[in-house]
Amino acid sequence: MTEASLRESGRVEIEYCTQCGWLPRAAWLAQELLTTFEAELSEVALKPGKGGVFVVRVDDEVVWDRRDQGFPEPTAVKQAVRDRVAPGKSLGHSDKPAP
Repeated sequence: MTEASLRESGRVEIEYCTQCGWLPRAAWLAQELLTTFEAELSEVALKPGKGGVFVVRVDDEVVWDRRDQGFPEPTAVKQAVRDRVAPGKSLGHSDKPAP
C-alpha cells in the first residue's frame, strides 16, 4: 500500500461529550495518534457531542466506544488505529501483534 493510498483512508474522528468536559482527553488522544501515525493519517478530527459520548472512528468505522468499552488506554486505541491504517507498523514496547 502506498503512502498516498494510506492518506486517502486514514481519517480519525474523536467524538467527545462537551457536557462532561472531555475535550482535554480527546485532544490529548488526538495528539498521541498524530505523533504515532504522522505519515499514515490524513486527518484527526475532534467532534463535539453530548450525552456522555466518547467514540473513536477510523474512516467512519467505530473502533472504540466508551459506552461499551470504558475509557480507552492510548495503547488500545493506537493498536485499533494501526490495525486499520498500517497493519505492519510496530508500536514498540506497547505493541501486540496485529491479527
